[in-house]
Amino acid sequence: MNKTSKSLFTAVLIAVLGISTMVSVAVESPALVAKERLGKLIFFDTDLSLNGNQSCASCHGPGAGWAGDLSEVNAHGAVYEGSIPGAFGDRKPPSSAYATFSPIFHMDKKGLFVGGNFSDGRATGEKLGNPAADQAQGPFLNPVEQALATPSDVVTKVCAASSYGDLFKQVWGAEACDSGNVNMAYDAIALSIAAYEASPEVNSFTSKWDYSLKGAAKLTKLEQRGFALFQGKGQCKSCHLSSGKNALFTDFSYDNLGLPKNPENPVYGNNPSFIDSGLGGFLASRSDYAAFAEANKGKHKVPTLRNVDLRPSSDFVKAFGHNGYFKTLEGIVHFYNTRDVLPACPGDYTEAEALAANCWPAPEVPENVNTAELGNLGLSPAEEAAIVAFLKTLSDGYIPIK
Repeated sequence: MNKTSKSLFTAVLIAVLGISTMVSVAVESPALVAKERLGKLIFFDTDLSLNGNQSCASCHGPGAGWAGDLSEVNAHGAVYEGSIPGAFGDRKPPSSAYATFSPIFHMDKKGLFVGGNFSDGRATGEKLGNPAADQAQGPFLNPVEQALATPSDVVTKVCAASSYGDLFKQVWGAEACDSGNVNMAYDAIALSIAAYEASPEVNSFTSKWDYSLKGAAKLTKLEQRGFALFQGKGQCKSCHLSSGKNALFTDFSYDNLGLPKNPENPVYGNNPSFIDSGLGGFLASRSDYAAFAEANKGKHKVPTLRNVDLRPSSDFVKAFGHNGYFKTLEGIVHFYNTRDVLPACPGDYTEAEALAANCWPAPEVPENVNTAELGNLGLSPAEEAAIVAFLKTLSDGYIPIK
């Protein structure tokens, strides 16, 4: 199915099902309050794009753990085409689930940057007091995403051309759609999306792991072993915090894992010398943070591991890493374990090519690579497999056996 056909199919499905296209998410979604319902309608509205073919959900599909839901795209460049044909960004879509827990971007007491949204932290939350809301305003006006020209274009579509204009005014006031209140309305649109992303429908905490903490499910011995390795020898908990009820499996910090560049990333078609500086690139754009840019070059936000394996079918390909280099959990766990042990590949190998040749390509950004917590973990193949088994317990939508 091509992208246009998929969009039409999705639009029909949304209309029929009342936009409840949640694959493998909670069987009975909790009721949404008015602001959350409004945010959901905006989140799934493809009309909020230049060519009426892209919504937030186009890159953050619930069936794929609120990340990219096109298997054929994930299997290669992993970067999604925008509303304009041939327009691409340079990173894979991160999961929008559990992103609302990220704090406002700041430097902590250890001198580490924490919080914000987007892989490089540029949606700081400083504007709207909410990083998820700051992030929500970006794609509408990004020429390689939804590609609308101005906030006014977005507001007009919501207020005058959508089926939920009355709900928007009900939630934000009758004056929200007045011509003189465009900026206020644009902020309200973003805050509505963030409200939906913070709702129990998106952040449902319904994985096998969650149910095991309540005594409603029991991890297998392999999964239990994987968790023990996750906490210990694998050093995963250093960044993917797993303690306490409703653990988020991230500390919202930034790290350079030494990931290779994804040779199939479409960005190289127009810019062969492209290097993703991540957090360092964002810091360099700010006079108040520029002095910290070099020390953070190549670092990207530590993602939540919740829903890391959630997919609509067993043969569906997911992409992992900020650039989508990895296509399998087995591959990325093996990389964490052996990055600094295996020889360097003699070129820009894909994950499959690297695994076949038993090598790893050089890091895309060699500066600031984390060598303390990964790269030479000494895990056996059986231990790697156990960690993968544990990661698969983090998918929402698990149904306990009664």
